[in-house]
Amino acid sequence: MYGLVNRAIEELVCTTWNENIWEAIKAEAGIDIEAFISMESYTDEVTYKLVNAASKILDISPETVLITFGEYWTLYTASEGYGELLKMSGSTLPQFLLNLDNMHARVGLLYPNLQPPSFQCTNMTEQGMLLHYRSHREGMAPLVVGLLQGLSKMFATKLEIEHVGKRHQQIDHDIFKLTYL
Repeated sequence: MYGLVNRAIEELVCTTWNENIWEAIKAEAGIDIEAFISMESYTDEVTYKLVNAASKILDISPETVLITFGEYWTLYTASEGYGELLKMSGSTLPQFLLNLDNMHARVGLLYPNLQPPSFQCTNMTEQGMLLHYRSHREGMAPLVVGLLQGLSKMFATKLEIEHVGKRHQQIDHDIFKLTYL
């Protein structure tokens, strides 16, 4: 993953808790990187270690860490200069979700080693949709829940999120049922 992700984790921890907690998380993770560089590629293992260390230090589940980070990520990327790109991807939540893969393709022009997930919207109605999430990364479905929570706030759309199909449970990807409230 790119340093932008790890920098966002750092900012989330430092603003929600404090810098001492961040240093404790890095120590627990065995990460001795002073500062993550946004445009530099880091192994996924670095991010996984940070999530697991945050879980231990903050005494919350790794899933809760990922959900919290996912929600934060939506707002963080908008403030880090990607707001216009987000706006171009749709003016409503359904439009935005339909354009996620296109947005990732545009981001890939800036980040050549980007390995984004893929999203597909099906069964779209006025009441909601099914969102199919495919990724080569294991265990990131809770992050998607957090991203969806953040996007629901960004688009002022109340949303119920149900994880109705789980990767490795008879299917090769995760499926979320989204209901607009």
